[in-house]
Amino acid sequence: MQRCLQLAEKGLGYAAPNPLVGCVIVYNSKIIGEGYHSFFGGAHAEVNAVNSVRDKSLLSKSTLYVTLEPCSHFGKTPPCTDLIIKHKIPEVIIGNKDPFKMVNGSGIQKLKKAGINVTVGVLEKKCRFMNRRFFMFHEKKRPYIILKWAQSKDGFIAPDDKSFVKTQRMAKKIHRVSNEYSHMLVHKWRSEEPAIMVGTNTAQKDDPQLTARNWQGKNPVRIVIDKDLKLNRSLNLFDKKAGTLVFTSKNGSSKNNPGFVKINFGHDVLKQIMHHLYRENIQSVIVEGGAILLQSFIEQKLWDEARVFSNESLINSGIAAPQIKGKILSQEKIDNDTLTIFKN
Repeated sequence: MQRCLQLAEKGLGYAAPNPLVGCVIVYNSKIIGEGYHSFFGGAHAEVNAVNSVRDKSLLSKSTLYVTLEPCSHFGKTPPCTDLIIKHKIPEVIIGNKDPFKMVNGSGIQKLKKAGINVTVGVLEKKCRFMNRRFFMFHEKKRPYIILKWAQSKDGFIAPDDKSFVKTQRMAKKIHRVSNEYSHMLVHKWRSEEPAIMVGTNTAQKDDPQLTARNWQGKNPVRIVIDKDLKLNRSLNLFDKKAGTLVFTSKNGSSKNNPGFVKINFGHDVLKQIMHHLYRENIQSVIVEGGAILLQSFIEQKLWDEARVFSNESLINSGIAAPQIKGKILSQEKIDNDTLTIFKN
């Protein structure tokens, strides 16, 4: 099952909105086949694992391990349960039951009815963490929310506005608190999530591109809050390098990029945005700033994971970093940066 998890991770950034799934087939204590779900719409992990077995006659004497319950319905591909039954695989070991309403235990029951010995719950917590975006989306009906920022040793994420105006070139240099390796890692993260979000001030002052240009992979959909549609259309967010969604109180027009979504700014703005993303089948979002937006997510307890870079640099005065409390999942050094990952 540990090998299944290693395989499943290879689909991160490509399989969504489908789950990350890895599969191995074992005969006589040796792996004879393995596969993972490599991209949305492509063959599932079980199919790729079965297809990789050279001698198909061994399948009827083998055990199939898979991180998530095999599907039992026709989607973009046929049911994996039918393939397992067809090859008379006698035993299936599963990490998690699938929370998706079209499966949700029906795959397990179908296998059992066919006389297959099924075990569920092997490395269950690790398998669930691997698919934390998928489980959050189907169980809580909202995207998995990742907060991200970088802060100086003295607790600032950027210099103040006066410093920014007076020494704009220097301020922009200071504004990137994290180092080049951390910056590259952030671009890798962007390629792994379907959406990325910033507030109005960050969009206007920093003019971010919010793309994964320093890493191979897909660009996320860019999301910005622009209540009164005041953002300049010459900003990088409105180029054609990635899709953009603008949440506003006004009526906007669009030729697909950007897309305007009118919401009520007098009531639960963030929850309205998350509900819209859920309807659009967006399973996760990275929130990259600014401080007010990040703190709003924290205060409303509307976050799942926070990735915080800190280093030894000093800004002295400026925009204070968000204040967060949560369980520390991990902490590591990236050159002169320290990356701390929190769980809500």
